[in-house]
Amino acid sequence: MAPRMVGHFGMVDITAARFAIFGAVSALAVFARPAAVRWPNGRQALAALGLSVLGFSGYYLLLAFGIQAAGTEVPSLIIGTIPVWMMLLGRPAGLRMSALLPGLLLTGAGIALMIYGAWSAQHGAGEATGARFGWGIALALAAMASWTVYGLLNAAWLQRHTGLNATDWANWLGVATGLGALLLWLIAGSDVATLQAQPDGMLFVWIALASGFGSSWLATILWNVASQRLSASLCGQLIVSETLFALLYSFVWDGRWPQATEWAAAALFVLGILASIKAHR
Repeated sequence: MAPRMVGHFGMVDITAARFAIFGAVSALAVFARPAAVRWPNGRQALAALGLSVLGFSGYYLLLAFGIQAAGTEVPSLIIGTIPVWMMLLGRPAGLRMSALLPGLLLTGAGIALMIYGAWSAQHGAGEATGARFGWGIALALAAMASWTVYGLLNAAWLQRHTGLNATDWANWLGVATGLGALLLWLIAGSDVATLQAQPDGMLFVWIALASGFGSSWLATILWNVASQRLSASLCGQLIVSETLFALLYSFVWDGRWPQATEWAAAALFVLGILASIKAHR
């Protein structure tokens, strides 16, 4: 919801602010660790830099632009298919594809229904709006692919390095992400005077603090712990909460109940995820 709540600010500024906070909190947390394990070696640092682009700054920038172009609902559902893709690409060897088919069909039907409803609502606004909506979907798909690759590679890295502390890895990812966010802001962000002139400045600060600390730093630690203890395919099911809460926040922000197609799409989506979990068991 952040790109819609502070829409006067640019997407680069929103992304950079969130992940600069993530980086600052991570840097502070690094110095709370013993000196011997405080910093990564060269290979770990390179891995953290690459994964930080896939899972954080690059992913969120694509998603923010996608939400700006296509609204919240459809990008949220597209992102919500990440558990399915992680199940397909990271599934254990003994899990048959046929067992996953019901979940895939239900999820695909839910996304198609949501896209159809949103497209129909904007159809009367002209060709330019339709092209913008399509561009938003493309960006959301790119964000989905970026985070899926991150989830799989991050899980594989943690499972290969079982002695690596999940909190240390989250801090290193945060520092790498924060450095990337500052570079992104210096290259493409607004200057300080422009930021200060925007309305809702304090809301922008609070959103950056909340998303940088809670949605990034704390969530990354918990995700790393889960990735060390669960397979990538099962761990990916946790992401369904992001989609459901994104839809809930969107409807609350708009001050409306979901339409019939949105209820149906969300129900299909949830049934698809449940079917996928059942197949995994």
